[in-house]
Amino acid sequence: MAKAVEDELQLTASSPEQRRRYDLLMAGLDLLDQAIAVFDASPKLVTWNKALLRLLDFPESLVRVGTPFEAFVRFNAERGEYGEGDIEKLVAARMASARAFEPHYVERVRPNGRVLAVRGVPIPNLGFVSLWTDVTEQRRAEALIQEQNARLEARVRERTAELEKANREIDQIAEALRLSEGRMRLILDAIPAMIAHVDAGRRYRFANRAYAEWFGLTKESIVGRSIVEVFGDDAYAAIEPYLEDAENGERVSYEYARRNAEGRLVHARSAVVPDVSLEGGFRGYFVMSIDITEQKASQAALVQAQKMEAVGQLTGGLAHDFNNLLTIIIGNLSALQGKLAGGEGSEYVDPSLQAARRGAELIRRLLTFSRRQTLEPTAVEVGELVRNMTQLLVRTLGETIAVHLQLPDRPMYALADANQLENALINLAINARDAMPEGGELTITVQPRRVDGALAKLGEVAPGDYVQFDVSDTGKGIEPAVLARVFEPFFTTKPFGGGSGLGLSMVYGFVRQSGGNIRILSTPGKGTSVRFVLPETPPLKQAPVAAGRRDAPAAVLTGPILLVEDEPEVRKVIRMQLTALGHAVLEASDGVEALALLESVEDIAVLISDTVMPGGLNGRELAQRARALRPALPILLVTGYARDLPAGDDAAAGIPVLRKPFDPPALAAALASLTLTDPTTEPSAT
Repeated sequence: MAKAVEDELQLTASSPEQRRRYDLLMAGLDLLDQAIAVFDASPKLVTWNKALLRLLDFPESLVRVGTPFEAFVRFNAERGEYGEGDIEKLVAARMASARAFEPHYVERVRPNGRVLAVRGVPIPNLGFVSLWTDVTEQRRAEALIQEQNARLEARVRERTAELEKANREIDQIAEALRLSEGRMRLILDAIPAMIAHVDAGRRYRFANRAYAEWFGLTKESIVGRSIVEVFGDDAYAAIEPYLEDAENGERVSYEYARRNAEGRLVHARSAVVPDVSLEGGFRGYFVMSIDITEQKASQAALVQAQKMEAVGQLTGGLAHDFNNLLTIIIGNLSALQGKLAGGEGSEYVDPSLQAARRGAELIRRLLTFSRRQTLEPTAVEVGELVRNMTQLLVRTLGETIAVHLQLPDRPMYALADANQLENALINLAINARDAMPEGGELTITVQPRRVDGALAKLGEVAPGDYVQFDVSDTGKGIEPAVLARVFEPFFTTKPFGGGSGLGLSMVYGFVRQSGGNIRILSTPGKGTSVRFVLPETPPLKQAPVAAGRRDAPAAVLTGPILLVEDEPEVRKVIRMQLTALGHAVLEASDGVEALALLESVEDIAVLISDTVMPGGLNGRELAQRARALRPALPILLVTGYARDLPAGDDAAAGIPVLRKPFDPPALAAALASLTLTDPTTEPSAT
């Protein structure tokens, strides 16, 4: 206690007993955790204990007898004990409350985070006593208890909800169990898998609808039958070893094939799980099967496509070289034929020229089946096309074969190359004729077909509307081993010399390149049906043809033709043909040399360039550079390799392309078309 308080009290408490009692009282108050302060009516500080300094951090210079209560309030306000606000207003509010001498209780959070409970108790006519209690840990404990209670309540609610959900699920399960047998049968009948249960005697005790229908039976009629009765001897012999493994407790899976009631070979994959009792005894097995017939067909189609791609890559590479050779041969033979003019020796030239052209046709057919032949798709009215071919087909097939047409009653257009479509139908008709040596019936059916979703994915085509062609015969059919290879190039069952083996391969390549797909269904002894689809398209709008355009003469060139070709012999032949047509010719062996000539020779009238050339600048790139230099310069690309044609979005698209091999009339026609297409024959300035 402050010395001043002690001195003052000693004046009034002079007896030893009173002094002893005072010391005991002060010592007891100093031991309290609560802070105590007594103020008189002024109000000024009269007495206090040590906890006042400890809990409220007042300086000792402030805590002395006679310190006004307002001094303590102002000190607290200035150090932020009452929060933000005007100091004078904060002090005035608390002084007004103190002068009222009313009991009060508040809790205040100090800036250091401690929570103090402040209680004021008035002493009538004398002053008041203030008590400060640190309740920080108590409030923390209360907050923790509240948090734990909240968590407990939340957990109780969650658990209650889980129990309620579990009860509902139990009720639902109980309801489902009451309907389980009928519903389970409905479910098993609805799923696409084939499910059955066979007893230890290898007799069926249950089968869903899909399983029974796979064997051409009903669910009721298959029950009680043995596996060998349902499968047949051949298929049963194939699966019996697996059944024996299942009877020994093994889970097995296998694939098998059988012929259905229509004689078609179908495939399935089965998984067999033993049915073993709790005592360990074998009671039969569960069977789950999946129809994989279409999957097998898709796998075969993929293998076929891979074969075609491999052969096509080889064919496409060879075509370029062969076309260059044939260009030299046909060019020289055509020149020789012109010089002989039917005179002596011409009888040797004509057959050679025909043979060379047949070689060019063979290359074209190879490119067709390898899907590297350039097609000219357009809107083809399929009904009219098939009707126009009928007379030709009747003459080709002979009197022993009746031709039937089933065509749509409205015009229907397919997006395809009309010539290639005719060739495909003729090839299929000739194959049908060969399958009916004693005569029969050939039916060509054309109808619309919508292909969506899984069917489009399975058929490897884009979803949409298609035109479906079915070419069916009543011939001897195709054996399964042969059916798997019919689209392979050069594969044929005909005797040596009876066919090249490219017929169906060419049809396959044409259909796939046109954005469709093709399948063959055949039953030995009952005939074959070839089905293919082509994209359907709206009819083309007829554009007016310019009068006299077809017969318009070629414009006279006012400058030389720049010929770019890396093969010297090919370049020589083309130069001779151009010279024979009356044109002056400049030659370049690669694109770099040609570009230099274009930059230095201003009167070049036409650029004729091969597409595949060494030297870092091919024909298409040269055409682009030439167009940049001279936008009006007519350009003709020459190619013997179908993959080198300009792409539709290429800058060189729209430039005419002349195919190797070609003869002088074809070259003259290309030049005439070129000068008609671009009437500006005067060379532009570089």
